[in-house]
Amino acid sequence: MPDAPTDVPAELVHLDVVDGLATITLDSPHNRNALSRRLVAELAAHLDTVAGDPAVLVVRIRSSGRVFCSGADLSEATADGMQEGARAIVSLQRQIAALGQPVVLELLGAVRAGGIGIVAAADIVVAADDASFALTEVKLALAPAIISLTVLPRLTSRAAAYTCLTGEVFTGAEAVGLGLVTRSVPAEGLTAEVERVCASLATGAAQGLRETKALLNRRLLAGIDADGEALAALSARLFASEEATAAMTAFLARGR
Repeated sequence: MPDAPTDVPAELVHLDVVDGLATITLDSPHNRNALSRRLVAELAAHLDTVAGDPAVLVVRIRSSGRVFCSGADLSEATADGMQEGARAIVSLQRQIAALGQPVVLELLGAVRAGGIGIVAAADIVVAADDASFALTEVKLALAPAIISLTVLPRLTSRAAAYTCLTGEVFTGAEAVGLGLVTRSVPAEGLTAEVERVCASLATGAAQGLRETKALLNRRLLAGIDADGEALAALSARLFASEEATAAMTAFLARGR
């Protein structure tokens, strides 16, 4: 297994609230914002804080660097399994979708596998034209089990089959046509466009935003509640399989 990193910051996820806008920033560069237990727990805690703040009208999620999220933390998965980790990621997706405020995701660079579940759980996604996506689970003898809860309701059925079965990379501009991204813009204009969208959302009344979001996400949340536990179990079983363990170990060895 890789040595434990020595450059892990004191906080992997930051929260800043200014004038009714809560900005949550993923900042775990040592593992490319992988969904480690700690990152998921910190992100969930900040979402809890936002949920209890009546002054917050809009939530923005972004990353500090060009990698938004590299997916599951494979070092943790190969060492400890994914039983609890899978449940935590299901819960995180539900938390984003059920939050009383609209969530805008700002996507500058790369997002892979499990990270796409966070993207799909957000209400509005603005990506750079050249941002890159890939549902790479199939390459590691896995399946996009838990993230299918949010990803499949966003993608067209043909797009889902192609992206999930091939694991090919697609861009932010292409993701708009697939249904995963709301809009894409040149990278240099990304932050300005996200700020414009957030300002537009903030003209809504808190009750109107909350109840409209609940209406829009009613079926999405029902699907998570109905299938979340079974898909978490499937994910844990696949991660623990000999084929996936061998593939993940080889992948981690290449990255040393």
